[in-house]
Amino acid sequence: MPQALTSETIEIVKNSVPALATHGTAITKSMYARLFRDAHIRDLFNHANQGEDGSQVQALAGAILAYAKNIENLSVLAPVVERIAHKHIGYHILPEHYPFVAEALLYAIKDVLGDAASPELLAAWGEAYWFLANVLQEREVEIRNELEERTGGWTGWRAFAIAEKTRESEVVTSFVLRPVDGGPVARHRPGQYLTLRLPVEAGNEIKRNYSISSGPSDNSYRISVKREAGGQGGSLFLHDKAEIGTVLNVTPPAGDFHLADEPPRPVVLLSGGVGLTPMISIVEAIVADHPDLDAHFVHGALNSSTHAMDRHVRALARDHGKITVSTFYSEPGKSDAVGLSHDVDGFITADWLRLNTPLDEADFYLCGPKPFLRSLVPALLRSGVSADRVHYEFFGPSDELLAA
Repeated sequence: MPQALTSETIEIVKNSVPALATHGTAITKSMYARLFRDAHIRDLFNHANQGEDGSQVQALAGAILAYAKNIENLSVLAPVVERIAHKHIGYHILPEHYPFVAEALLYAIKDVLGDAASPELLAAWGEAYWFLANVLQEREVEIRNELEERTGGWTGWRAFAIAEKTRESEVVTSFVLRPVDGGPVARHRPGQYLTLRLPVEAGNEIKRNYSISSGPSDNSYRISVKREAGGQGGSLFLHDKAEIGTVLNVTPPAGDFHLADEPPRPVVLLSGGVGLTPMISIVEAIVADHPDLDAHFVHGALNSSTHAMDRHVRALARDHGKITVSTFYSEPGKSDAVGLSHDVDGFITADWLRLNTPLDEADFYLCGPKPFLRSLVPALLRSGVSADRVHYEFFGPSDELLAA
């Protein structure tokens, strides 16, 4: 562990909480503007998250404020540290990148607070930043070492070719990726994601996270991607331009959202839209490795035109014998009917889960768009599901409700 923060630093950082609460988003906005002056640092980021109504700016402001509030009890932030460390593995963030963030953060504090940013305040935040940075770097070393020790493991970018491309619905297509070098791949933990570098324009690349939608394998990964017409090009490239044989650069499986190695309780898998992709990976792993595990696959889609991989999931459930499948359509099509295309009209609710799943004992895994998570995560907690039994994955910045 890094050397402990001094009592003076802790006091100064705590005293800065009111200023951070008032000016946090301005500070993080200034910080990103400064940081992105360096092209090689700018290229490390997923810039889709910089839009979306400034959500990344707000999320970082919330994270800095949470750090200041919990500066004396950093164990509270352990789950956040774990998630950030995995993101850094995916985006191939290295120790030499950290000083650029330190410089940008301190510049932004001075830029926004002006004369209120005393030398003592800047020194305290410099010490606090490097304490947290060292914690992250230590964890990232551990993750990278563990990846390299696995059969087929690697760190950094590795070339993969698209071996199969399968249309799953009107909006979702699956891609099977195999390494160009012909070697094995590290078996992922069901629920984890890959980070891909995609050449969307001549000379320009973007980075995107995609959940692995297949069970652990020694030779390939599958991702299932929704075509986002209004996006910045990642899904459009994969759907419209990538073909069998297209080569993509990929970092190793990462993410702290995954099925436990030995699940201690029944599991309920809750997904909305393309959020079903990590759940399919989990279901395949349950069928392969956990024949006695009780599981519930509960999915919400608009209708049958957007619903992907339903036949595959139901076939897995039949093979296993202890997996139940329930699907909800919020906007059923003309040819959709309860009992034929899906099971329930409307949205997944905590009341339905109480009646149809082991609410009082199961682990709940959730993945879907923000409205889906904003609705169900708090509803499960209000219904008495303990926080340690609620696990969720989201891509892009978290919002304050989810963070809470």
